[in-house]
Amino acid sequence: MNQISTISELLKLSGSSYRLYDMGRKVTKIAKQDFEKVEQAMQPYPYPIQGHACFAIVFWQQNPATPYIWFVKFPLDERGLLNQAARNHYLAIILEALGSDLTQDPTKKQEELLQANPYNFTPTQYKLATLNAVVKRDLKQKSSEYYEHCQLYFTGKLGWETWQGVGVQGLCDFGARVDTEENSQALAHALPHIPSTVFTPLCSALENQVLPIALITQIIDMAKNELKNETISFEHLANLLRAISASAENPIVKALIIEIISAKQVTDLNLLLTISGRAWLALVDIDTLTLFLEKLVNIVEQDVFMAVFQDLIALPTVRPSLLQCIRSPQRSNKLANAIGQIFAQVKSN
Repeated sequence: MNQISTISELLKLSGSSYRLYDMGRKVTKIAKQDFEKVEQAMQPYPYPIQGHACFAIVFWQQNPATPYIWFVKFPLDERGLLNQAARNHYLAIILEALGSDLTQDPTKKQEELLQANPYNFTPTQYKLATLNAVVKRDLKQKSSEYYEHCQLYFTGKLGWETWQGVGVQGLCDFGARVDTEENSQALAHALPHIPSTVFTPLCSALENQVLPIALITQIIDMAKNELKNETISFEHLANLLRAISASAENPIVKALIIEIISAKQVTDLNLLLTISGRAWLALVDIDTLTLFLEKLVNIVEQDVFMAVFQDLIALPTVRPSLLQCIRSPQRSNKLANAIGQIFAQVKSN
């Protein structure tokens, strides 16, 4: 037992099958080999949020129908590497409480030890519903009781205004299975008709999935039409962008994001935060990232610019391009001054 130095080793030693999901920015599966490298500080955590790694450990032995789930939150250092002392402390608490038998029913004392673990956290209800849907899909289990009603609603047979029976769990189940032909066709038909009370949480569910190309194209067309309106609904545009954000690397999605950033009438901070916080993979390209920063620096105060900058530089996929952008001779004086103020403030602290 004294030789166990990582969570991955503990899970393997216990004989458990397991999966790992990020619970910070979105609900995203983390490959086991990547998590092992993260644990050994060989690579940064891929989805940092506010200086932390927030993830779910889903594990089981004989019966995957009722897996155990631990929600864990660890601090990261300035390079995005997992804080080893925090991980070791967490592991020590688990080992003291349960040993290597992770699936035993804990005694009252063991339960107290587990509950007092300072690295536990509780995700939002939306994230819990999404994880439930994704895990059931990944383990090839039946979806929740709310799924069929949601499917039926998107056929239009119930009427678009009879949305009261459509719950968040049903939408998350539908989103997790949107790649089936039946669901993608139903959604393509429904998108122009569904009210905002359904549309907004639907887009939150879709952000965790790579959508079929036909749906991506339809949503892009809807976004472009919104951009043409004299009075743009930035909230609607942000929802559309959120729905396709898992496909932000796709060239047609990147082209839409560039069009949004370039539009003079786009001055909405929430829309830009949707890009940086959820569709950040579109900003890996230095030209797009520079365009985004130039836009941002012209519509927000320095403190907001600094917060977004710090969030972006923490993302391992964006950080190299951002460091290049800092040194780019093509940046405007305003952007150069804003970046200079960030480093001056960091240096003074």
